[in-house]
Amino acid sequence: MTTTDMPSASAAAAPVWARRAAHAIALCALPSGLWRIAMASGVYVGYSDEVLRDVYAIPGWGIAYVVGLSVLAELAALFPLLLVSDRQRLLRSRTLAAVACTAAAVLVAVTLWQVVVALTVESHTYLSNGPARVVWACFFVPLAAIPVLMTAVTSSYMKRRRGIR
Repeated sequence: MTTTDMPSASAAAAPVWARRAAHAIALCALPSGLWRIAMASGVYVGYSDEVLRDVYAIPGWGIAYVVGLSVLAELAALFPLLLVSDRQRLLRSRTLAAVACTAAAVLVAVTLWQVVVALTVESHTYLSNGPARVVWACFFVPLAAIPVLMTAVTSSYMKRRRGIR
C-alpha cells in the first residue's frame, strides 16, 4: 500500500453505525422516488387520468418536475455517504464541514416538506381509497426516518472532525 492509498493518520474512521445510517438515508429516499417516476411514466398509482392531467400536469411539464424532484432527492440522499467515506479527503475539512451542515439542513427541510405535503388534505383528496393509498403510504413512510438519520450522521462527522483538530 502506498502512502497515497493509506487513510490519513489524523482522520478518525466513521463508526459502523454511521456508515449504515448513511446507506439507510439513500435507501429511505428511493421508494418515494420510484413511486413518483412510476406516476410520471403513466403507471396507475392511485390518481385518475383527469387528476394527473389537471392537477399534476402529466403528461406535460409535470413529468419533468416529478422526475427532476426524484433525481434531486436521491442525489441529496447520497450526500451522507461522503461524510462516512474515506474518499471525502479530497475536500478540505472546513469546506466539507460547511457543506455537511448546509446539506444536512437542506435535506432535513426538504424531507419534512415532502412528508407535510404528502399528508395534506389536498393530496389525500385526489388519491383513491384502498390498495393505492396503502401502497402510497408504504412508499412515503421511509421519508420520516431521513431527518433523524441525517442528524445522526452529521453529528458523528462533526464529532470526528473536532477530534482531528
